[in-house]
Amino acid sequence: MTRPRIAVTRTGLPGSGVQRLSQVADMKIWPDNIGPNAEDLVPFLSDVDALLAMSQDQITGELLDTAPALIAIGQASAGYDNLDLAALSARNIQASNCPGVLMDTTADFAWTLILAASRRIVEADAAVRTGDWTSVKFDYLLGQDVGQRTLGIVGYGQIGKAVARRGVGFGMRILHADPFAPSDEVSTQVTLDELFTAADVVSLHTVLNEETAHLINADTLKQMKRSAVLVNASRGQVVDEGALFDALTNGEIFAAGLDVFELEPAGPSNPLTKLNNVVLAPHIASASLATRGAMVDIAAENLIHALAGSTMPNSLTPDVAPRQLEQDQQ
Repeated sequence: MTRPRIAVTRTGLPGSGVQRLSQVADMKIWPDNIGPNAEDLVPFLSDVDALLAMSQDQITGELLDTAPALIAIGQASAGYDNLDLAALSARNIQASNCPGVLMDTTADFAWTLILAASRRIVEADAAVRTGDWTSVKFDYLLGQDVGQRTLGIVGYGQIGKAVARRGVGFGMRILHADPFAPSDEVSTQVTLDELFTAADVVSLHTVLNEETAHLINADTLKQMKRSAVLVNASRGQVVDEGALFDALTNGEIFAAGLDVFELEPAGPSNPLTKLNNVVLAPHIASASLATRGAMVDIAAENLIHALAGSTMPNSLTPDVAPRQLEQDQQ
């Protein structure tokens, strides 16, 4: 009997998920860890039954039309704005993500950015390495305190709540703006305007959609304190980078820490790389060995359920009925 075929868009993935899948299916693994571009995805998916995808893989209706055998996509990320869920449902293709598993790792990294940007750690490191630190100066590299200040969280889901819990340890007053999350014992629900005006640190953990695209723009940046620190570990398009560059250059806010960008991968051509008061990271908030391995394992578990004709545990397409593979593949 012919075994099902599963495509994996990266090689060398951590965890045991790919090995588990290889026990039940023939594997078609992209030969590097960067992944296929949009054009390469077409032939890569043309003859597979399932796909283990990453959040950088753009899955559109047009692409799905070139993959007639596809019945399931297991994505190794919590975010899924790269998936056209309507197109998947219309084609009766299950899709899943891996919520929750990266919550603590991402919250830890958001705090890494908060502290690094507030206390100018990257500038300080460079000063020692380049010899700029030539004497002990009382007013050298003065930063912003974090403890006992106000933390504003935009998007109060699992990650936002984990960031808030960490803020408690710093003695912070915590506010959040999220229409679906009322106040709790940790954080007080406020409007976006109230949050931007009051917060010393603004940390972004919202989904990307039409309402949140460029949520941080010239107008909202002007609402923030001149001493404020902005951190983004959600999606790059939530921030208008041109407006952020101007705000950082003009001293409208104190500093920023970014793990995500409007165009990725970002590089030296991005104007933000010319500024000292922004800490930049290459989309690695969930990049611990344990967490990335667990993400792959969960994606694999979802696919195993789909190939067995069951609903994926972390389904993003609850309206899609599980499909059996063709009989000669059983």
